[in-house]
Amino acid sequence: MIWRRFKDWLLLRRSPEERERRRRLGVSRLGRMVDATIIDFHEGVITYTYSVRGMAYTASQDVHALGELLPANPGSVIGPAAAMYHLSNPANSIVLCETWSGIPAKSTGRSEGAAKQGRPPQG
Repeated sequence: MIWRRFKDWLLLRRSPEERERRRRLGVSRLGRMVDATIIDFHEGVITYTYSVRGMAYTASQDVHALGELLPANPGSVIGPAAAMYHLSNPANSIVLCETWSGIPAKSTGRSEGAAKQGRPPQG
């Protein structure tokens, strides 16, 4: 009985990559947009800052899995952007996911419409 439950648990367990993908999609679906500044992009990791209700946050997001959404020139993403954070945990944030991008269109080379897949900021 215990062995069977353990095998079932192993089969149902999600990989770290899948957990991160689900986190990104959850933040993009339920989050709130805020102005952000990308301060570094090195080896597939974007570091950015943003402020929520007077509290400043600095966060990093590993975007290796989103390679097709990244610009050819990594230096072009540094500067103003948008972040999306989870309402119940403002430290849980993203600047890029499969369905939304806070990176300006001029940085990614995508059309303006493709870069504005997110919702407008909410008061």
